[in-house]
Amino acid sequence: MRTKINAILFPSNPEEILGKTVTVCGWLKTLRNQKNCTFLEINDGSCLQSLQAILEEGSIDLSQMEKLSTGASVALEGKIVPSPGHNQSYEMQVTHIHIYGTSPQDYPLQKKRHSFEFLRSIAHLRPRTNTQGAVARVRNCLAFATHEFFQRRGFYYVHTPIITASDCEGGGALFRVTTLEPGNKDFTKDFFQTPTYLTVSGQLNGEAFACALSDIYTFGPTFRAENSHTSRHLAEFWMIEPEMAFATLNDNKECAESYLKFMIQKTLRQCPEDIKFFDQFIEKGLLARLEHVLTTPFEHMSYTKAIAILEKSHQKFSYPVKWGMDLQSEHERYLTEEHCKKPVILTDYPKEIKAFYMRLNDDHKTVAAMDVLVPKIGEIIGGSQREEREEILEQRIVQLGFKKEDYGWYSELRKYGTVPHAGFGVGFERLVQFITGMENIRDVIPFPRYPGHADF
Repeated sequence: MRTKINAILFPSNPEEILGKTVTVCGWLKTLRNQKNCTFLEINDGSCLQSLQAILEEGSIDLSQMEKLSTGASVALEGKIVPSPGHNQSYEMQVTHIHIYGTSPQDYPLQKKRHSFEFLRSIAHLRPRTNTQGAVARVRNCLAFATHEFFQRRGFYYVHTPIITASDCEGGGALFRVTTLEPGNKDFTKDFFQTPTYLTVSGQLNGEAFACALSDIYTFGPTFRAENSHTSRHLAEFWMIEPEMAFATLNDNKECAESYLKFMIQKTLRQCPEDIKFFDQFIEKGLLARLEHVLTTPFEHMSYTKAIAILEKSHQKFSYPVKWGMDLQSEHERYLTEEHCKKPVILTDYPKEIKAFYMRLNDDHKTVAAMDVLVPKIGEIIGGSQREEREEILEQRIVQLGFKKEDYGWYSELRKYGTVPHAGFGVGFERLVQFITGMENIRDVIPFPRYPGHADF
């Protein structure tokens, strides 16, 4: 039975590992031949650090040694002993080696540092790099912690459809799903007999279950056919979308802030080695930034107040500030990084720039929307109290150019036992960016999909 490398390098009880003969499996990171021995570094992805293994002269067959190179996959058997080096506490004295797969000299991951752009071109191999391995472990931690957070609060996990006939956000940037030949628009002959798309959100379906189970959350892939080439956008991305019945915007804000702090706390506790790596090589000061967010109450302010702050800032923004505009990343980052110096929850946006399902406020100019803004990223969570009044919801649907009949089932949730309810959406990749300090969203998802790229 193989032993994971993280269990050797970071044992809960050193006495359980020292002097023991174990088997580890992984890929060779480096190989150094000395006069009387060979030093191998092997990594199995369980942690950032590799295990140093020493092959004494004559300990294995010479023909096997000739097959060893960077990238080769092996099983090493040997005794775990204290390491005299400063980089790790333990190393392996190898007594037996089995080679699963050799790696020729054209192996693209050599010891030099590669650009992230180059690594995207070999996405099938980039998880073996230090950075991508660390991203994958943090992403795993955040995914598990997401379920833990909502399950602890009594939320139920609901699987919502990936294929939909409705446009939740109203942006129109949808991927069509069809079995028709190109040019054929007779949807009565299509598979679903109506135009269908890949979903941009599971929210509307989630609301139906919240109006039966009280508190639910979804966590799955979503899709947007937006021809954007920025470092903040993907065509396929993952969303976490909780919905709470009998809840107001204040309940929403509390849940969102608690969720973000729980994510940071879990990652700092479970991935300290990876966060230290990101702090050293990706974003200087990352650890201090995360600890600041974890220990600081978020600032709460209205959209109107935020606009006033931006207008008085005397900053030269690329997008001039005026009431009624949709805030850009530069505005969001100024509020969080310069003015408040901490995360900000903005509320009560103009109704014209928000979706039809957001609750109309008493001023009839704004809706009970909220955005959670964080330093470096800007918006990381968007949500609202939902419009629970059937008549007003249908008015908003028509005002924004939609057909009431397309949302008949959604309106009926207000007809039969309506309740105040609220929810929000978390862009999972932006959350991973925020926690790791990675600059480009394409580097925090295993196989990024963006305009012109659907490889692997």
